[in-house]
Amino acid sequence: MRRVLGLIGAVSLLVTGCSGASSAPVQSVPPAATPPAASGKFKVETVTAGLQHGWDIGFLPDGGILVPQRPGKLALVRGGQATDVKADFSDVLVQGEGGLLGMAVSPDFTTSREFITCQDHQEGGKAVDIRLVTWKLADDGASASKVKNLLTGLPVNPSGRHSGCRPTFAPDGALLVGTGDTARASIAQDRHSLGGKVLRLDAKTGNPLPDNPFITSSDPKERLIYTFGHRNVQGVAIRPGSGQVITAEHGPTFDDEVNLLKPGANYGWDPSKGGTDSSYDESVPMTDLKRFPDAVSPLRTSGKITEAISGDAFLTGAQWGRNDGALVVVALKGQKLLLYHLDAAGKVLDVSLPPEFDDKFGRLRAVRSGPDGALYVTTSDGTDDKLLKVTPA
Repeated sequence: MRRVLGLIGAVSLLVTGCSGASSAPVQSVPPAATPPAASGKFKVETVTAGLQHGWDIGFLPDGGILVPQRPGKLALVRGGQATDVKADFSDVLVQGEGGLLGMAVSPDFTTSREFITCQDHQEGGKAVDIRLVTWKLADDGASASKVKNLLTGLPVNPSGRHSGCRPTFAPDGALLVGTGDTARASIAQDRHSLGGKVLRLDAKTGNPLPDNPFITSSDPKERLIYTFGHRNVQGVAIRPGSGQVITAEHGPTFDDEVNLLKPGANYGWDPSKGGTDSSYDESVPMTDLKRFPDAVSPLRTSGKITEAISGDAFLTGAQWGRNDGALVVVALKGQKLLLYHLDAAGKVLDVSLPPEFDDKFGRLRAVRSGPDGALYVTTSDGTDDKLLKVTPA
């Protein structure tokens, strides 16, 4: 019998059995194989090790995998081997939670060879902002050159606290970017700030898209906003077939949230208490429905504890059996992977903890579904971090 998760209370545990984790290197994103019989069990293999706070995962058309690392390093993984990509990250502010963070590989990478990173930026040792940067990977993958600053001016905390920052491409080509509130009281509710938001922009120009909810605003920052009232968005996932955007968000000492985004909506985080408190009072509700009756309630919270949930992604493909379409959320503090089954509207039907991921791999940071149908996860303990591949057993 498995223990009941503190995060979810009494829920049905659908994943049974256990499979061992192998440390043998595996190929990076091999061609999809014939799906095995779906048992509900997971097989976990180490693709590569020796990383340091792998913050995100980007898949290349040739099977390579890019892994940005928070200390300002970028790895290219091929055939189970990670090599450093030479790039000038000297302006990255590496402090606390800040550094080289999320990334997204451009949909037109085959012709452009471009990818986008989100990173804390410093000049002369002083924190300036958090920004999106477009890079071009050399043909041999050995180096990357900066193309341009795609978007600047996201607020930054010199301590690096609550930096966000997760970019994800939607099926329509829009770039969605989850940001943090930089631990400042008024930012999440301030629609003239890009912090504590999910942004929606053109990945080539950095401009807001013409159907954004606040596109008629006179403020160019507000025109970029898709949703607001967030504390520290860590995961942004698009549900296949529906276009639903599901985010994973850090709570303070309670109520990590999994949210379904609605354009223009407020998600209710306000440590300023209506602008009356500048002290960043984290005792307020994550979604304050008394102050903001129209705020969107989360799909699920962690309740009285926090797991520090990070990335999220969807399992896709018949090989996953009854888990096809399930939402995966990984946790740093909780050191686990959680499996959410949702109905068509996004309501959480049940949550389970696969035993293969119950405190066995340390802190888990990023999770992405690969083009081969496998799930890829990074660990984030700071030394000898790993890129893991998860498939049905």
